[in-house]
Amino acid sequence: MRSNILIAAAAALPLFIVHASAEGTHGHHGASETTENQSGEMKHAAHAIQAGDLRIRDPWARAMLPGQPAGGGYLVIENTGTDDDTLVSLASPRAGKVEVHTMEMNNDVMVMRPVEGGLAIPAGETVTLEPGGLHIMFMQVEKGFQEGETVPVTLEFERAGKVDLELKAGPARGGMSHSGHDH
Repeated sequence: MRSNILIAAAAALPLFIVHASAEGTHGHHGASETTENQSGEMKHAAHAIQAGDLRIRDPWARAMLPGQPAGGGYLVIENTGTDDDTLVSLASPRAGKVEVHTMEMNNDVMVMRPVEGGLAIPAGETVTLEPGGLHIMFMQVEKGFQEGETVPVTLEFERAGKVDLELKAGPARGGMSHSGHDH
């Protein structure tokens, strides 16, 4: 009976499509299907956007609660090349400020702070931005992200250049929340 409930729940979950494009690269324009797993975290298909030696996949954002001034975004960046790259800036028309933040425990207190000097993407390695760790922080958001809508963001890399993405907003619940943090 439990498996029937799980099958029914999985069948009821909507699939989201995320469109993304890479500016100024010979990259592949890709899409990613997104679904929510039972713990409320987003799970993505393996489609990726190629920007130079970087493969960017699994982009999503968390829907925001009413009055919440900041929101989180997540993705995976794989550097398939032999040279390091750096994510040097982020921008979105939906936020006054966009940064990459770290999240760590310090004396039983969760501390978030911006990554200074850009986010290194070492050659041959994968950097994952996910709830509870490194993540994109959208600040000074006037209209919160609603589940199902897309959130445009531009990533600028030192070597790979600018990459425009649309992060599909998943549910506000599940995983780490950015509410209650003063940025």
